[in-house]
Amino acid sequence: MASKSSTLDFTEGSLSKKIIAFSLPLFLGNLFQQLYNAADSLIVGNTLGSQALASVSSSGSLIFMMVGFFNGVAMGAGVVISKYFGARDYERMEKAIHTDLAFGLVSGVFLTIFGVLFTPTILAWMRTPADIMEGSITYFRIYSYGILFCIMYNITMGIMNATGDSTHPLEYLIISSIANIILDLFFIKVLHMGVGGAAAATTIGQGLSFVLCLIRLIRTDDVYKVHLNRIRFDMSLLKEIVRYGLPSGIQNSVIAIANVFVQSNYNTFSSTAVAGCGSYSKIEGFAFIPITAFAQALSTCISQNLGAGNHERAKLGSRFGIIACLVLSELIGLVELLFAPMLIGLFNSDPEVIAYGVRQIHVEALFYFLLALSHSIAGVLRGAGKAKVPMFVMLFVWCIFRVSYITVAMNISHTIELVFAAYPITWAISSVIFLIYLKRSDWVHGLE
Repeated sequence: MASKSSTLDFTEGSLSKKIIAFSLPLFLGNLFQQLYNAADSLIVGNTLGSQALASVSSSGSLIFMMVGFFNGVAMGAGVVISKYFGARDYERMEKAIHTDLAFGLVSGVFLTIFGVLFTPTILAWMRTPADIMEGSITYFRIYSYGILFCIMYNITMGIMNATGDSTHPLEYLIISSIANIILDLFFIKVLHMGVGGAAAATTIGQGLSFVLCLIRLIRTDDVYKVHLNRIRFDMSLLKEIVRYGLPSGIQNSVIAIANVFVQSNYNTFSSTAVAGCGSYSKIEGFAFIPITAFAQALSTCISQNLGAGNHERAKLGSRFGIIACLVLSELIGLVELLFAPMLIGLFNSDPEVIAYGVRQIHVEALFYFLLALSHSIAGVLRGAGKAKVPMFVMLFVWCIFRVSYITVAMNISHTIELVFAAYPITWAISSVIFLIYLKRSDWVHGLE
């Protein structure tokens, strides 16, 4: 059997130490990713101005809408891979890995074609302001050419994470982040490529991280080794991946659709509102750092232990991970609240842009613990093979209710704070539902 030197087995040893050991590289990786995402906006906003910043910001929710579904299905692949890793069934784990890669290649090609062809139509539907439409089209169309890299990076990273190796993806993300920032400066300040340069830098950075992950998977002697000639669909495992991943894919899609709807409402105010809210989204991304890390750690921990039949360890791991996620995300929210004007001002010095971003921080930042609670419990349920539960909760609360609330609120008063409030309100509702479900259900049964 191949060496497992880079993998982390959650079925033995101290759960808290292993969750932290697994989460820390993910935490640092998310930090670097958020830093280079923020660097994009910092360079664009301070070099090209508020309209260019708005052009980049207007595409964020649209990008998530396009890749969210496929990345959600890839989460299902991670659960399947973790389950077979925990059960020591390495033959089926290997087939799941190669099926996952085949799925990513097909998905990436489809999204590239879709994004390139339909960018202007989608941005028009989102009511993108006329003064930033040209820049938005340029940014998103160039980004679309590299969507395959984005999908494949998430899949290759997920394969390593599913078997407990979160260290190597961190190393590759740091390298690509540094490359992205250097290319941003070169394309925008030296070659004067405008927002297209920012999109090109991001695409190249994602491509680099994918290539590094793929080289690792091919050359490793660990149990997740990839053989290029084995990348094909195994229909039984594809069905299993889709069964676990489809709810997460739908969940991501409905959240993305709701966020696109929210973005279209921001677009009804002004390009400075778009720039201010876009700057806030980069700041908010730092709150997602512990949330993403612990949610992934929880999914891997739960699926490995349930695959091995260790139900009590799964429960203990879930408690520790959820509490740690809540505390860290709320601390980040408090820091944002204390330094709001300075943080938004980093992206653009326009007082109106700063004002919009600060207003959004004041409404949302203190409620990050609710966002963390919903995502961490969703991670637990996803690892337990019960991904349909967060799917339905997100569909009805984060999509249908959120969109309905904003529609009614904006008809009553065209006030941007009413749009901001949609987030903490829906975070609170979903958190209550998740807590009730976790309290009353026997959620540890499902992977058998």
